Amino acid sequence: MHVSAKVDYAIRALVALAASDGRPVAGSSLASDQGLPAKFLEGILTELRRSGMVASQRGADGGYRLARPASSITLADVFRAIDGPLAEVRGARPETTAYAGANARLQDVWIAVRASLRAVLERTTLADVASGQLPTNVRRLASDPDAWTSR
Repeated sequence: MHVSAKVDYAIRALVALAASDGRPVAGSSLASDQGLPAKFLEGILTELRRSGMVASQRGADGGYRLARPASSITLADVFRAIDGPLAEVRGARPETTAYAGANARLQDVWIAVRASLRAVLERTTLADVASGQLPTNVRRLASDPDAWTSR
């Protein structure tokens, strides 16, 4: 799985907003605090505003804040808003693929890959990450030493 810089930056900014207790945070502060390119982050925040995840406020006390509770925004929501579907095969959804012969069960593999991603990303919210209280299945997966080994 490839996590784009855009998705990574979006999640980092949203988690920071979740930790801000509803106070508006300037985009430049988010960028500076997270070590992100300000201009790139502003574009991402605009996409997140269009998707209904953040709201913006102008003025001296302005900035960005979450438009919904952090507990209602999953990491999957962010992935989809920024990069589209969680899993694609050659630009198509896995359920639309078809294979013949020895590859006949390959579609099942792609469906299982998507289900695995959903099991983590649809069950983990911004509030979970901001509080450090990740779901049990995520903690279990991340605690496996083999998960930390590159291949």
